Amino acid sequence: MEHDKPFSYGKIFVIGSGFFALTLIWTFYNAYMPLILGDFIESRAIRGAIMGLDNLLAVVLIPIIGAWSDKVDTKIGNRLPFIVVGMPLAAIFFILIPFGASVALWLLLIVDIIFLLAMTIYRAPVIALMPDHTPTEKRSTANGIINLMGGVGAIIALFGLSSLYGMDRSYPFIVAGLFLFFSFVLLYFTVDRRPPYVGTSQEELEEVQASKSFFKGLGKLKNPEFRGHLFVLIAIFLYFIGYAGVEAQFTVYAVEYLNMEESAAGFTLGFFSLAFVIFAIPAGLLGSKIGKAPIMLIGLIILPLIFIAIPFLPILNSSLPGINQVLLLQIVLFTGGIAWALINVQAYPLVADLGGKSKIGFFTGLYYLFSMASSIVAPGFLGLLMDVFAHPALFFGASASFFIAFFFLRKGSIIIQSKKELPLTNEIR
Repeated sequence: MEHDKPFSYGKIFVIGSGFFALTLIWTFYNAYMPLILGDFIESRAIRGAIMGLDNLLAVVLIPIIGAWSDKVDTKIGNRLPFIVVGMPLAAIFFILIPFGASVALWLLLIVDIIFLLAMTIYRAPVIALMPDHTPTEKRSTANGIINLMGGVGAIIALFGLSSLYGMDRSYPFIVAGLFLFFSFVLLYFTVDRRPPYVGTSQEELEEVQASKSFFKGLGKLKNPEFRGHLFVLIAIFLYFIGYAGVEAQFTVYAVEYLNMEESAAGFTLGFFSLAFVIFAIPAGLLGSKIGKAPIMLIGLIILPLIFIAIPFLPILNSSLPGINQVLLLQIVLFTGGIAWALINVQAYPLVADLGGKSKIGFFTGLYYLFSMASSIVAPGFLGLLMDVFAHPALFFGASASFFIAFFFLRKGSIIIQSKKELPLTNEIR
């Protein structure tokens, strides 16, 4: 019986260390790679397009690698071969990024592409380790532990590694690369070669879900009965454009427009992530009590208002010289992180509920497809707005995406509720 098989929370924490290192590196990469590229490329749009490359590789390659790791059989199991190749390679080439940048753009791009490919090789297998080692009834708890460790990784990246960046550009890359390599060693000597619960873990991978939805059922959304569902998914696509664009271009705005130190820019962005981690659980409780869609709609009004205010902070600072501009920006971003928690914590459960129990996998895939597709185009699109209209256009463009998403989510929720397909909300006016 399943409950007689071995299970260890210690192993879950070790597996979580892989997600910790992955999130640590991605968060730092997203914040600082645009600044490094800025040494060679003036256009924010081109830099943003390069930043979208990792998401493109994820959508295209990770489902293939995930499926491959389900089927391969070696002496060290089916996940570890990919982890053995991907994690050390990613660690080495992440460390090499600042050194490549000190030589030439072509070398930086070669190092970057190899790093992105290495991250793609191991991501699906390392995430699949959790369901491989966890019985179904404990996966929610285990997933909570792993996501918490990921959140801690993001905070350390923006607070800790940003401080190191101010000392020497290469230090945070070296430290993060060593974190990744240490996590690899822990995983290699801890995880089971023949995990007890392997078999269904492939269904847990977001990129696999996205790929399946694209190839098997995206056309269904054209049907009239799915009109409300389509509107909800379009809303998710739109607001992720705003979020992913700001995540990738904020440090560019802070350094090039506000003349902040590069390390201070990443540190300041950390307040957004910190607020999200702190308020994720309260936001989830609010969604359970009031309704997922109403809480998301509140967030979709508050967050763009906060973003619109950011370009006016320098004006406020000049009229009130006693105000610390950086501190004020950190407070505003912290408030924005609370609003983002109201939106993002509800989003996946809302979409997973759309199809009822029989279609959870299908709608899970659609959620990841729409959210990841926006992350491919967002950095380049908002970067283009910055090129054409100046740096503050980043926040005006992001705000517009949230406001438009508000109307799509509201309309979609009303349509679904009017058909009595699903009690999406307790109350929508």
